[in-house]
Amino acid sequence: MENPTFKVYSYRWVMLAIYMFIVAMNQLSWITFAPITSDAATYYKVSELSIGILSMSFMVIFIIFSIPASWIIDTYGIRIGVGIGALLTGVFGLMRGFAASDFTLLLISQIGIAIGQPFLLNAITKLSARWFPMKERATASGLGTLSMYIGILGGMIITPFVTLKSGIDGMLYIYGVISVVAAVIFLVFSKERPKTAPCLPGEEERALVLDGFKIIFRSKDFLWMMVIFFIGLGVFNSVTTWIEGILSPRNFTITQAGIVGGVMIAAGIIGALVIPILSDMRAKRVPFIRLALLGSTIGLIGLTYSSSYAVVLIAGATLGFFLLSSGPIGFQYGAEVTYPASEGSSNGLLLMMGQVSGIAFIFGMDFFKSKADGSMNNPLLIMILLMVVSLIVSFKLKESKMVGK
Repeated sequence: MENPTFKVYSYRWVMLAIYMFIVAMNQLSWITFAPITSDAATYYKVSELSIGILSMSFMVIFIIFSIPASWIIDTYGIRIGVGIGALLTGVFGLMRGFAASDFTLLLISQIGIAIGQPFLLNAITKLSARWFPMKERATASGLGTLSMYIGILGGMIITPFVTLKSGIDGMLYIYGVISVVAAVIFLVFSKERPKTAPCLPGEEERALVLDGFKIIFRSKDFLWMMVIFFIGLGVFNSVTTWIEGILSPRNFTITQAGIVGGVMIAAGIIGALVIPILSDMRAKRVPFIRLALLGSTIGLIGLTYSSSYAVVLIAGATLGFFLLSSGPIGFQYGAEVTYPASEGSSNGLLLMMGQVSGIAFIFGMDFFKSKADGSMNNPLLIMILLMVVSLIVSFKLKESKMVGK
């Protein structure tokens, strides 16, 4: 594909594919124990809360390592930055397979994988800016974000079946081997950048992370996006964590709750694929962010109050489709309105907001649930109101000046 002023290289799709593979394995490692919490607690002879900490550790670790990871990505590039995340995911993923029934060793391994997470996730917009032209960047960011959801969905659906067949230790060993394969593929086939930039002058990347923060925090649009991500990612993390607790007081079974959670993420995968492409085609970001927040709010209302399983399924699909599609567009929008700040800086800050709110919302839902019947309608109502706030905030956003170029 030729352009009068720049060239786009087909190897960009190879870079995106190998990046998506290692990201998916990292996210699968994060969610591994969610669908087998009780079995894992019995196997390791610990409480279910201890098993929950294996997943919660990812949120805490992300907050600690997000800015250092962004600095390394921006300073040393994709091969080293993402390579660190790939190496940690592969090494500690395999280490989990040798943990056997040793919970301490398992926790250490999980923390090692968690440290690798920001090195992977914070590079989404960096990779898209370095390898893709402006008109494809939301699509590339969408596909990169899509791999996160694929990993989560795979972990939720595949883990119980692999565990039944091979046991917990066998399941972890299999996942570890695949993680090593994904890491090796990235380390061998990744390239830092194409021979020439795939964009016009002025659309390239960016100031380093520390200098970029000065630019970022002067952007009102980005500050509003931080508020939106704080609410939106907090809602997603808490709803996926407590999906069984949300539905069980209305007499839905564990199986039904699991299906709703799976449908929500599956619909989110479709949304994260479709909506960013439409955003690129229309050369607009803000209208699609508003649409995503409106649809998410409607879906959350249905999930909160419906007693019909069919309606709950539709509501879960609506919530997932719109909420998860807003992520890649939001990442790309944040990178564009903070130019020339680094993509790693803007991406990392938005994700970090979601980790902070995720921890707060997860504990808040448990704290504010009904003591009588365990209903979570009260904290869910608060989250609905917060989603309305995020929708109102979205009308303060101004369209990116870069997207129309």
